[in-house]
Amino acid sequence: MPTDTAPGAAAASGRPAASGVSPAPGVSAAELREAMGHFATGVTVITSVDEDGQPVGTTANAVTSLSLDPPLVLVCFDLGSVTLRAIRGHGAFVVNVLAAPQQHLSRNFARRGFAAAWDGVRHRRGPTGSPRLEDVLAVLECTVEHSLPGGDHEIIVGRVQHAETSAAPGAPLVFFRGTYASLCA
Repeated sequence: MPTDTAPGAAAASGRPAASGVSPAPGVSAAELREAMGHFATGVTVITSVDEDGQPVGTTANAVTSLSLDPPLVLVCFDLGSVTLRAIRGHGAFVVNVLAAPQQHLSRNFARRGFAAAWDGVRHRRGPTGSPRLEDVLAVLECTVEHSLPGGDHEIIVGRVQHAETSAAPGAPLVFFRGTYASLCA
């Protein structure tokens, strides 16, 4: 959501509101979650290493391409994320784009308040030392370029240092209206 169109943003910044647009009443977290749930997204697992060199990861769909030149991606993390803390310390991370049959990985790395189980998760270390999950559709290995506040989240802008895609054809894992969905060809 662009910050210059957020409710009250114009008044808070001293800029006039857009012509013909009146400030909207506040939107609750539940309302925003419900509305954004109608926006289909791909599913990724963001991985890094903690201060002890141990792999960490979290499921994320707040991921987007930001720039082609330079190659940048944007990832948003809850402020309490163990993975965010590891990325701050390590300075690098991998965006692992999941395929449709990898719901188990998405669920494993979405365990709020618990560390993801790495037993049986096939991975290898990339050039930055961050874990790359095996058999995913794509990997984007990044170093931290910028970190910005984003409400109850932190926005990490990563410079893509290495990118690989799978040679095997496969459909992406998609999340829509609170559940996994498939793309129809």
